[in-house]
Amino acid sequence: MKVRGNLAMAETTQERYTIEDIFALPDGERAELIDGRMYRMDSPARVHQKLLGELHYLIKSHIREHKGDCEVYLAPFAVFINRDRYNYVEPDIVVVCDPERLDDKGCQGAPDWVIEIVSPGSRKMDCSIKLFKYRTTGVREYWIVDPLKKTVIVHRFETDDYAEYNFADKVPVGIYEDFEMDFTQVDIS
Repeated sequence: MKVRGNLAMAETTQERYTIEDIFALPDGERAELIDGRMYRMDSPARVHQKLLGELHYLIKSHIREHKGDCEVYLAPFAVFINRDRYNYVEPDIVVVCDPERLDDKGCQGAPDWVIEIVSPGSRKMDCSIKLFKYRTTGVREYWIVDPLKKTVIVHRFETDDYAEYNFADKVPVGIYEDFEMDFTQVDIS
């Protein structure tokens, strides 16, 4: 296997990997699997982790305050997106509103809302490969948060809406009628 950036590319043999290969990785190594291709994951930067914690807190607080049924998880959290042996992702944040999709291993099928925090090494993965996978597997809403550009790209797949915001905006959450995330309150300094 050849590694370019954080994307692991199969050699010319085009070996097809499975979830068993993911589970066999050495301790401390993480990877995702999309259509049988394995993509190794770099360790996140400090700003990524800080933003991850802030967003998780805001979502969790909203769900609790409104006595919502959805559950929010942060990476690493297993999502068996296609419910097969060839697809496994660990999004930065997932919100799951159907308790039937949750088990002790993680989420079986598409979460309702996925947030990925972009890093220089994950841009292609988050903005292209995962965008297509999430759109085609039933994710209702997908956010790509870029701490360097201070932007939030929102894809609402149910309505085929797309919007781009910046960290000076309040970003409405499509899966909730009464929730918008005020990015001016998000501290990533």
